[in-house]
Amino acid sequence: MKRVIKRIIGSSVSVEINLPLSLQAIAERLAKSGMRAVVVGGAVRDTLLSIECKDWDIEVYNTETIESLESILSHFGTVNSVGKSFGVLKLKVDNYEYDFSLPRVEKKVAPGHKGFCVEHNGALDFKEAARRRDFTINALGYDILQKRVLDPYSGRQDLEQRVLRVVDAKTFVDDPLRLYRAIQFAARFEFKLESKTEELCKQMLESGMLDELPKERVWGEWQKSLLKSQKPSIAFELMRELGVLKRYFPELSVITGVEQEPKYHPEGDVWTHTMMSLDKMVVLSDNSKIEDEKLKLKLLLATLCHDLGKATTTETVDGRIRSIGHERAGVEPTRELLYRLTNEHSFIESILPLVEHHLKPAQLFIGTAKAPAIRRLAKRVNISELVMVATADFLGRTTKEAQSGYFEAGEWLLKEAKELQVAVKPLDNIVTGKDLIALGISPSPLFREILNDVYNKLMEGSLKNREEALTYIAKHYSVCRG
Repeated sequence: MKRVIKRIIGSSVSVEINLPLSLQAIAERLAKSGMRAVVVGGAVRDTLLSIECKDWDIEVYNTETIESLESILSHFGTVNSVGKSFGVLKLKVDNYEYDFSLPRVEKKVAPGHKGFCVEHNGALDFKEAARRRDFTINALGYDILQKRVLDPYSGRQDLEQRVLRVVDAKTFVDDPLRLYRAIQFAARFEFKLESKTEELCKQMLESGMLDELPKERVWGEWQKSLLKSQKPSIAFELMRELGVLKRYFPELSVITGVEQEPKYHPEGDVWTHTMMSLDKMVVLSDNSKIEDEKLKLKLLLATLCHDLGKATTTETVDGRIRSIGHERAGVEPTRELLYRLTNEHSFIESILPLVEHHLKPAQLFIGTAKAPAIRRLAKRVNISELVMVATADFLGRTTKEAQSGYFEAGEWLLKEAKELQVAVKPLDNIVTGKDLIALGISPSPLFREILNDVYNKLMEGSLKNREEALTYIAKHYSVCRG
């Protein structure tokens, strides 16, 4: 249950914020001990942007120790003190999880992303505590009891102007991850980088500061750019403009300027087409109500990488621009790009077939492929996922057919695959080793030969069910059925 609280921003603009009732009660209890609870960071930013808040971070002022804060919070539920040494206490109440912390300052004392000294100080004022934030839109606070927005760095104005502006230029460059944070915030909220912010990002890049970032941290920001944006193309366009792609992700950089046949790609080069396809995949995923973030990420990355092979295969033949074999040629650069971001082997390997076979729906449709070809394709790739990628590829262009929003080849293949029961997985064999033993065949290398033979016949359609398969085995392998 939530209470709708009216708050006044500036002198005349009123907005509503939904605070959980338990948080209001906690703030009142803290106030009795002279403490002041302030909602900070993304919760305030998202509320002002009319985005549902899921993470509640609260800084508690006018307290000397984390223990005194813990003592009060314990009256409301079990306090998780795992982060206590970092000045953070977690409290779960009524299905809400809060992060309570003391205000702090951070000082860069050594190279690397861990080279910070953190000092907690409950006596700090909000402005000084907010100075450590990266962008003004993240340096906002909301005093729960006073019902007042705290905005020492004009973050509300930057929200209204839709720009990302740093809080402190001197401290911003202390953490190179902030460049990637700028990119993902720009994509998520469709903001522009303020000129000084852009300049600082370029300085960080040119100085080589990003070299010290572990891939895990970069991967985390990539995922936010892809999963939390309606137009992830904004993130990649920004990475291209800043020079991030050229320096760290050349597989993407090299498709910029690669021409395509105007008849099929009037929208422009491979990069333009890829960005359009990427944004289309977001729409397709939303329309398909895909809630599995891992699956959505897989589809987005497959779409991002589907034409990487055109960088090495594109040539002009008889006056036409062609990229013969680009699907297979794109597998290796996709692998190299993704392993630079993560070591999730099985995840990466599941993306590669989507890249390699992304033209198959159109090819099978044009060739009026029969069941065996569709069954064989299902052994190599998840057809329902492949159709999603191929659809994004088809719609990510400005042809008349793409503008219709309907990919006939994809719809046809998905329908055929569902009828053949291979839309999400390959056909299962209809006999097993136990069946062969029941026929009197002793375990031996012959087992594999028979099972493969039956499976191939099943794929071809010459065997349709288990009874036919057992009869076939008895006849062709000289065994008697009881």
